[in-house]
Amino acid sequence: MLFRSAPEKAASIKPILDGLDPEPVFLPDMLEVGGWLADYYVAPVGMVLRAALPVALGSAKRTDPAVKTRRILTIAKELPTLTERDAAFKRAPQQRALYDLLDSLGGSAAADHALAVLGCAPATVTAMAKRGFIRVEQAGVMRDPFRGAGAGSAPPPTPTPAQAGAIATLIGSAPGSVTLLHGITGSGKTLVYLELLRDVVERRGRTAIVLVPEIALTPQTVDRFRGVFGENVAVLHSALSDGERYDAWRALRSGGKRIAVGARSAVFAPLPDLGAVIVDEEHEASYKQGESPRYHARDVAIVRARAAGAICVLGSATPSLETWHNVLEGKYTKISLPERVGGGALPEVEIIDLRESTRVAASPAERNLRGVLSEPLERGIAARLKRGEQSLVLLNRRGYSAFVQCSACEWVSACPRCSISLTYHRVPERLVCHYCQHAESPHDTCPNCGAITLRQRGLGTQQVERVLGERFPSARIARMDVDTTTGKWAHAEILHRVGRGEVDILLGTQMIAKGLDFPNVTLVGVVDADVGINLPDFRASERTFQLVSQVAGRAGRGPKGGEVIVQTRVPSHHALTCAVTHDFEAFVREELPARESPAYPPTVRLANVVISGTNEQATADLALAAAHWFASALASVPPQVVEVIGPAPCAVDRIKDRWRWHLVLRAWKPAVLTRVARAFLTRFDVPGRAGLRVTFDRDPVSLL
Repeated sequence: MLFRSAPEKAASIKPILDGLDPEPVFLPDMLEVGGWLADYYVAPVGMVLRAALPVALGSAKRTDPAVKTRRILTIAKELPTLTERDAAFKRAPQQRALYDLLDSLGGSAAADHALAVLGCAPATVTAMAKRGFIRVEQAGVMRDPFRGAGAGSAPPPTPTPAQAGAIATLIGSAPGSVTLLHGITGSGKTLVYLELLRDVVERRGRTAIVLVPEIALTPQTVDRFRGVFGENVAVLHSALSDGERYDAWRALRSGGKRIAVGARSAVFAPLPDLGAVIVDEEHEASYKQGESPRYHARDVAIVRARAAGAICVLGSATPSLETWHNVLEGKYTKISLPERVGGGALPEVEIIDLRESTRVAASPAERNLRGVLSEPLERGIAARLKRGEQSLVLLNRRGYSAFVQCSACEWVSACPRCSISLTYHRVPERLVCHYCQHAESPHDTCPNCGAITLRQRGLGTQQVERVLGERFPSARIARMDVDTTTGKWAHAEILHRVGRGEVDILLGTQMIAKGLDFPNVTLVGVVDADVGINLPDFRASERTFQLVSQVAGRAGRGPKGGEVIVQTRVPSHHALTCAVTHDFEAFVREELPARESPAYPPTVRLANVVISGTNEQATADLALAAAHWFASALASVPPQVVEVIGPAPCAVDRIKDRWRWHLVLRAWKPAVLTRVARAFLTRFDVPGRAGLRVTFDRDPVSLL
C-alpha cells in the first residue's frame, strides 16, 4: 500500500507527550468580534486576539501560565479510635494535634492554615508525611482580590415606577438590540442594571459583562454587584496583578463566575452564553484604547452583544453625541429616567465669574486667593464643615502649577523630549512632563536670562489642596488624582474613607466626577470649569459639558439636598449654561449644528493618520508623501464621499523625542473609510530610517 509504513521506521515514531487545550481559548462569538475588530480598525488579527487575552496567556514567553498553588494536607491513614491515636503519637504531641485538626475539618486542610492555627513547625508536616499518616498535595488557588472584603452592600429592594418600567422594557428587549438608558444623575441606573441581571443570570441562567470607565469606579460598582450576586462576580482591570486577572479569566471561562465587571478590556471576558452587556457612563473617553488595536470598548460591546444574541445597554446622564445621533436615527432605542430616586431635586447651580471675583479683590494676595476659592465657594465649604456634611472640589489638572515662567523674558520651563511645558509639583518638589514622565529639579534663576523672577502659573490640585488647608485648618482633606492613586487599592481606600465620614473635603480630578454616590456630599465646587474648554479639538465643548454635569450630579443625593458652585471666566459658554441647568437636550441643540459645517462626528466618520519619527524633516516629508498618495488614490472619488484634511503638525508636535504630523480622513460612509485605510496601510511605503512610523486611529476621541 502506498501509505504503509516500513517496519524499520516504526520504532522512530515518538509518543504524544500532551494534547492541545481541551477546549478552545476563544468562544465562537469572540472569534466573530475579533474578525470585525481587525477589519474595522484595520489591525492585524494576531494583535487583536492577543489584546483579548490576559497577559498570562497573551505573552509569547509564557505559553503555560502559572497557576497559584497551595499545599493541602489530607489524612492518608485512618485512626478512628483514641487508643490508636494515643499509640501512634505517644511521643509526638504536635503530630497528634495536627491529626486531630485535620479530622475535625473533614480530613483535609490547607497546610498554611493548619500550621497557623496550631503554631506547629513545618517539620511536623514532613514527619507525618514520612510516616504515612498524611498526604501533601499541591492544589490550585484562585487569586481573588476581593477575598475577605465582605458580601457587598445591596441596593434598596423596591424600584421606583420609572425604574420598574425601564427594567421591564429591558427584560423584554430583543436579542442583539441596543438601548440607551438616559437617566439624570441620581436616577438609579445601577438598580436597573442589577434587576436586569437578576433576570439574565438567575432566571435565564446566562452570563453578563458590566463595563465601567474608571478603575476608581470599580470598588463601588463591585460592592453593589457583590451585594446581589455574591461570589458570581469577577473583576477585570489593569490595577490587578497578572495572576489575579488570569484567575478571574479562568473562573469566567469555566463557569465558576458568571458576571464580569471591569474597565474596557473586560469587554473580551470569556463568558459563554452571554445574555447582557452593560456599558456604564458610555460617553467616557477612557473606553478608547490608546494603543493598537485602537478600539472603542463601547462599540466592541455592541458588536459582541449582537454576535452573542445578548442585550446591550448604554447608560449615561450625558450620552455621547454619537450615541444620541443613533437614537435619533432609530438605530438604538431610548429609555428615560427623568427623576432622582426618592423624589430628590437636582442641586441648584451657581456660576461665579472669576474675572469679577478677582477684579474686586482688595489686594494681590486676595486676588490670588479668589482665583482659587471664590467667596461663595469658601462660604459654602465652611457651612458644610459646621453642619458635619461633606464637600467635593474638582480641578481637572494635577500638580501644583501648570508651568513655571520668567516674568522678565517670558521663558517657560519645557520638556526636553516633548513640545509641552513642565508641570510644577510641590510634593515632591520637581518639574514633571505629563506626557513622557521626564522630571527635573526646579530652577532658582531663569536659565535664559538669569533673572530671579520665576513665577508659577496656573492651578493644579496640589495648590488647591494647600489653599483649602490654609483656609480650613481643621478640615480632613483627601486628594484623589494620578499622583495619590498609584497603589493597587488607593482608589478604593480613599472612597472608603469618604463613605465612612473620615473625609470632610474630597479634592480631585475628573476621576471624582462620575459614578460616585455619597449621600452626605451636599456641596460640589468646580474650581476652574475652563480647563479644556478652549483646546483645539472638536470635542472640547462636549467634554466640558459632560464633566461639569457629571460632577454637579454628585451633590444632593441624600435627603439633605445639594448645591453646586462653578467658577469660570466664560460664564456664557453653552457647555456651561446647559450644564448648570442640567439640560442635555439644550446642549445637543447647540452643539450638533456646529458639527455639520465643518463636518465632524456624528455627522461623519473620522480617522486620524499620525506620522511620527525621530527626525523632524524626515517626518514632515513622509507626511507630505502620504498626502500625495491620498490625493492620487482618491482623485476620482467625490469629496462628498471621503475627504483628506492636512497634513499638519499635531497640536503637540513632539512626544518622547518623536516628531508628529497627521492627516485626518473624513468619510460619509464607514465602508469607504475602511477600504481607503486598508489600501493605504498595505501599499504606502514607509522608509526604514529615522524611526518613521504610521499609526491609524479610527473614530478618535481627540485630535490633539
